[in-house]
Amino acid sequence: MKLLEGKVAIITGASRGIGKGIAEKFIDHGAKVIFTYASSEEKARALEAELAAKGGVAKGYKSDAADFAAAHTLIDDVVRDFGTVDILVNNAGITRDNLLMRMTEEHWDEIMRVNLKSVFNLTKAVIKPMLKARAGSIINMSSVVGVKGNAGQANYAASKAGIIGFTKSVAAELGSRNIRCNAIAPGFIETEMTGALDEKTVQEWRNAIPLKRGGSPDDVANATLFLASDMSSYITGQTLHVCGGMLM
Repeated sequence: MKLLEGKVAIITGASRGIGKGIAEKFIDHGAKVIFTYASSEEKARALEAELAAKGGVAKGYKSDAADFAAAHTLIDDVVRDFGTVDILVNNAGITRDNLLMRMTEEHWDEIMRVNLKSVFNLTKAVIKPMLKARAGSIINMSSVVGVKGNAGQANYAASKAGIIGFTKSVAAELGSRNIRCNAIAPGFIETEMTGALDEKTVQEWRNAIPLKRGGSPDDVANATLFLASDMSSYITGQTLHVCGGMLM
């Protein structure tokens, strides 16, 4: 059974890790997948081909999610090409970790722009087609760090906490129009980025998690699929922790 048959989904930050896992999962469940990329045309075309090889429809659009005008142009282009937008996954995000006493203003502003302003930009832009359809699912990628905080990540934690507050507000505003908005807070997810870390450190992190393992992009993709699909039609304004019990 394909849970997203015929749905049009936009995923930001889908070139690797969690975003790519979500794109693959959505394709497997029948969605038409649109993803954004900032620079590499070659990588975007390769991802299009990889997703299409799974039997689905995929298209990359060059767009900076943190740019307000670009976000609106993106949604206009997708509606022109695909007719509507049923699902938006705000997944794009970066880190610029440092202790607060050493953190630069530039690193604070960059995190807010990429992690938080992008969520505002795309969500505001997608409201119009979703209101027209009187349906939609918006899923914002937060983090357990946005719930509990973390030393050396004040900027990142603030941006991810902001996403949770934003999600609850959007859910309250748009619920009467059958548009749902939820957040996902991943914990320690093992991706290409964590693969570069020292194995002893990674194992210590795994041991501190009740399920005794790191999560995979597929774990987050499954949660995203649930929130994107009609299986969660009575769920909005919630934050789903995908963290192996790290937060209880």
